[in-house]
Amino acid sequence: MRYLETVVTLTYEPSRCTGCQMCVKVCPHAVFDFADKRAVLADRGACMECGACARNCEAQAIQVRAGVGCAAAIITGALTGTEPSCGCSSEGGCC
Repeated sequence: MRYLETVVTLTYEPSRCTGCQMCVKVCPHAVFDFADKRAVLADRGACMECGACARNCEAQAIQVRAGVGCAAAIITGALTGTEPSCGCSSEGGCC
C-alpha cells in the first residue's frame, strides 16, 4: 500500500545512526534498509507513520508523528468500520 509521499512526517538523520538495525527489523513496510553500517531510507513513501522505528531508535535518529494523518485515518476507519477522516480534504474525508 502506498500513502501520500509528500505528507509523511518521517525524518531521518543518518549521522546519528549507530547501526543497530532496529528500524529495519521493526518496520512493517520496509521503509528502512541497511548499508555501509547505517540505516538508509529505502522507501519513505511506504511509511504508515506507526512510529515503531522511532520508538526503537535509541540514537534518536528517527522522528515521526505516529498516529496522525491519512495512514492513521485509514487504519482507524478499517478497524471501526467507519469512513476514514483525517480532515485534510475540503470535503472532510481523507485526502
